[in-house]
Formats: sequence, C-alpha cells, structure tokens
Amino acid sequence: MVLKAVWGLLIILSVSSSWVGTTQIVKITYKNFYCPFFMTWFSTNWNIMFFPVYYSGHLATAQEKQSPMKKFRECSRIFGEDGLTLKLFLKRTAPFSILWTLTNYLYLLALKKLTATDVSALFCCNKAFVFLLSWIVLKDRFMGVRIVAAIMAITGIVMMAYADNFHTDSIIGVAFAVGSASTSALYKVLFKMFLGSANFGEAAHFVSTLGFFNLIFISFTPVVLYFTKVEHWSSFAALPWGYLCGMAGLWLAFNILVNVGVVLTYPILISIGTVLSVPGNAAVDLLKQEVIFNVVRLAATIIICIGFLLMLLPEEWDEITLRFINSLKEKKSEEHVDDITDSNIHLRSRSRANGTVSIPLA
Repeated sequence: MVLKAVWGLLIILSVSSSWVGTTQIVKITYKNFYCPFFMTWFSTNWNIMFFPVYYSGHLATAQEKQSPMKKFRECSRIFGEDGLTLKLFLKRTAPFSILWTLTNYLYLLALKKLTATDVSALFCCNKAFVFLLSWIVLKDRFMGVRIVAAIMAITGIVMMAYADNFHTDSIIGVAFAVGSASTSALYKVLFKMFLGSANFGEAAHFVSTLGFFNLIFISFTPVVLYFTKVEHWSSFAALPWGYLCGMAGLWLAFNILVNVGVVLTYPILISIGTVLSVPGNAAVDLLKQEVIFNVVRLAATIIICIGFLLMLLPEEWDEITLRFINSLKEKKSEEHVDDITDSNIHLRSRSRANGTVSIPLA
C-alpha cells in the first residue's frame, strides 16, 4: 500500500503536469499557427508509438521475454478470440477513432475561444456524462450522489457561460468544451460496452491501432482542409514543429501515464491527477495574466471540480460511511468506559490511602 501510494503521488503529479503542459503549448501555438484539425491529426498519429513503448517496458521488466509478434497477438485478444482481423479493424476501430478525433478536435477548438482554465474545468464534466450514459445505456446502479454531481456539473457549465455575460465567443467555447467532454464520455461507455475491461497491454495495442487507423483513413481530411484554404500554411518549413512535437509528445505521455497508473496504483488517483490540471492551468494563466477570475467564474470552476470529486465516490460509499461512523462511536464508547474504570480505580486507591473503605450497595 505504501508503494502504491508513492507511485500514486508520482502519477498524480505527472498526469496533471502533462495535461497542463499540453493545454498551454496549444495556447502558445495558436499565437502564430491555428490549424486545430491538423494538430489533432498529427498528435493522434503519435499513438502508434504506444505499443512499442509498452513492449520496451515488457522487455525491461518481464522475467519471461516474448517476441514482438507473440506479444502483439496476445494483446490483440481485446478484439476477440480470433485477434485483430481486417473486418474487426474496420468495424471496431472506426467509431472509436472518430470519437477520439472529435474529442481532441473540439477540445482544441474550445481553447481558441476560452482560457485553458475554463476548458480544463469544463472537460472534467465528462465524469458526469459517463455516469449518465452508463446509467441509461449500461443499466449501472443508480446513485443519488452522482445525480447531484451531474447537476453540479450542469450548473457549472451554465455559470461558466454566464461569467462573460453570455458573450458569443464564450457560449461557442463552452459548447465546444462540453461537446469534447460528451464525446469522451461516449467513447468510454462504448468501450466498456463492446470491448469490456482491458489490461495495460491490450490498451496499448488498441490505442496504437487507433493511431494506424488515423494515419491510413483520416489523413485525407487535413489535405482537403489545406487545399480548400480552411487550414492553410505557407510551407512545411514554416510549421512550428517544436511546439507540435511537444504537444503530441505530452499528449502521448498523458495517455501512457493514465494506463500505467491504473496498473501501478489506485485508479482514483489518476482521476485526481486529471482534476488537478484545473488549478495547474489557473496558476499558469494567472502568471501569464490571461485570465481574470471573477466570482462567477471561480464559483463555476469550484462547483465543477466538486462534482468531479463526488463522481469518484465508490458505489458502496454510504455503507462505508455508516461503518466508519459506527466504528468511531464504538471506539468513543470504549474510551468512555475505560475513563470511568480508570477514575473508579483512582477513587478506590485514594480511599485506601486515607484509611477508608467504600462498601458497594447491594
């Protein structure tokens, strides 16, 4: 447990730092280069490296080494007993690749309209959307506290739009951020529905497969956007390759850390690391003087974060809380009995010292 806690602390700091770094690099890149779909496509291609990174870790830590193809076939069982076939590659990968691209693309669009703090806070609403979709689609257990959390998330969204007096850019930015959170929630629910739970190797295989699908089938989209002048740049040499590679690298690191953290530590700590990106982005925005926190914006951010944390409560949280309260009461009553016993012993010892004996009544 101590080792898991130590790993958890490191993972929390790494997850929040990578997400804050990704968001802030995007904001810096937008100053001279605004091509959100190209940036989404470019960073998604880096997912191909997920499985090689996982296999390198396998070679470094496993006692029984496996060949790359044997490990690849073993991890491809996430697609079924027959492994990864062309039919399953198209059938299972296509919808998840589209949702992945939409999530990241809408997130980048929101960063153009809102501050990094607002977007990261609104994206935390995806936990509430996951619960609502799981309750409706997967028939998960109903939890009143999570309904309260969902209401808090919706309240925070409305307050975030109101923070700028429902300005057009603000409303559009909020819509993009909420759309990104919604597609992220849909991705997670559909993954659980069709693919179930996955270990680290299977997750690495699946994310790398998404990267291959993006490279093969989505590459025509940035080409079309380039020639239609929607997302155009003068030359490839003029592209900010340093910022693009930094953004893609941090995005890949975030995805790897999230999956590694589930193996090395407690999953709840990964979620805490995600929500800590909100105060992290707020600190950077304040240092850059890009945001002025009025009462409404600050209250909306706090409400969304509290709703996110309420979503992390386990399903048996009420039973756990009652057991904890009862244990405290029992401990307090035992201490009270011990105090009475000690006081009685002290009184008897004083009576004997004074030469008197107390005779108990029948």
